[in-house]
Order: sequence, then C-alpha cells, then structure tokens
Amino acid sequence: MKRFKLLIPFLLALFSFSFKANKTGSLVPQDNFCGIRNISFNVEEEVVFTVYYAVAGIYVNAGNATFTSKLETINNRPVYHITGEGKTNSSYDWIYHVRDKYETYIDTLTMQPLKFIRNVNEGGYKKYQNITFNKTANTAVTTDGVFKVPACVQDVVSAMYYARNLDFSQLRPEDKIPFSMFLDNEVFNMYIRYMGKEEIKTRYGKFRAIKLKPLLLKGEIFDGGENMTVWVTDDLNHIPVRVESPLVVGKVKIDMMSHSNLRHPLTSLIKRK
Repeated sequence: MKRFKLLIPFLLALFSFSFKANKTGSLVPQDNFCGIRNISFNVEEEVVFTVYYAVAGIYVNAGNATFTSKLETINNRPVYHITGEGKTNSSYDWIYHVRDKYETYIDTLTMQPLKFIRNVNEGGYKKYQNITFNKTANTAVTTDGVFKVPACVQDVVSAMYYARNLDFSQLRPEDKIPFSMFLDNEVFNMYIRYMGKEEIKTRYGKFRAIKLKPLLLKGEIFDGGENMTVWVTDDLNHIPVRVESPLVVGKVKIDMMSHSNLRHPLTSLIKRK
C-alpha cells in the first residue's frame, strides 16, 4: 500500500524525467524553452484532476489534484502564483494519507520561476523546501546552500505551465524539446517528446489532443523509459486531459474532470461525456 504515496505527486511531478539521447527524432534547440510569453493560461484559472489506480485492470478513484493560478507580486515584480495541491480520498487515508502542496511564483514577463515551495505530508513522511531563484546570478538558494543553475531553469510546476505555451505546430512527430529543471538540489537536463495529434476519450469527454511522451527515471514507482503518455488539448489552452503510465505494480490514469476561468474557449472538446 506504500505505493499510494506517489499517485498524487505523480501529476505534480509530471516532467520529472531524465534527459537521454535517442536515435530517432530531432532535438529542438533549448532556446525554444526560453523567453516564451504566456498566452495559454488565465489568472484565476482552476483545473481539477482525478487520479485512478489499477491492479488487474480495475481502476479505482484514489485521489485528486487541483491547480490554481493567481496574480501577485514579489519584490515589486508581478508573478503568477501557481499552486498544485494533491490528496488521497478519505476512504484511502487509513491506507496512506497524502496531503501535498507545491507552489511556484513565475515572473510574468519571462515565465521563469522566482520562488518554489514544496510542502508534503505522505504517510507521516514530511518534507518542506523553499527555493529562491536569483536570475541575475543564475543560482538557486535553498536551506542546504547556494547552487549554480542554468539561465532558463524551471521548477517542477513552472515547467508544466511553461510547456503549455510551446508552439507545437512547429514540431514534427518524434521531435524532442530539451529544458533544465532544478529539483532536490540538482539540475536535471530533460526533454519532452512530441508524438503528434490524435483524438482521445476521457472521463470528461472526447478531445482533439496533442500527444506527448516524457522519458521517466527508473525508481520505486516507475520502470523507466518512455512508457508515460500525456495528452493536452489541441487548442490555445494546452491543458492536460489524460495521463497514463504503467507502474512497477499496477497502472495509473489521471483525467481532467473540471475547469474554470480558462483563457480560451475549449475548442478541442468534441463531445462532453
């Protein structure tokens, strides 16, 4: 039952995968992940996901994750304050109690994170991290010290919102978009692989979607490799509507179940379920 603890952070850590050269697909220059302006998400946007876990092919509702955005200021600079909160359902709390909260503060002009907070409580394991990014010195300041980081480094949540603003129309299937992310006092060089477009049926409805594949790190929960698949709406919102991945034991499926204050009409929705 211990494996329930990462079912919620799984979505929050959607882009926690390693960089690894492959023989297929061209590598889009890293510059494409720097200097993007936000055209995909709105202030006061809220998107809610349900996490389903399956063993022997039967999916059960294990928990949910909610992402919200607000406009605030840090040192007189306007920022998007993005919050991702995940928790297990009350019926599973006796098995493994999860209450996780991730926050990022993104400069509205550069879409680069200025601050990241991670506050997790997973089955009695608690961890708090507070990271400040100094964009002038290209450093990340944590309670463990000062770490050198690339100029366009992202945190685990800001990477998701940055990726929503990518121009996927300029990509070909199998293309990879590299970027850097700071996590647990380390810099990881990573990528997103673009797989093209297709229609996908979710518990919310049927969508025209953009299909993406991250390369997962092998660990306690995941076998590693390109087994995870992510579908985002094929419209200007680019919100994830379905995530699927096998686990070491069982499978996980995450569906977008509700949304409010989207920046653009959800034109990718073909049919509401």
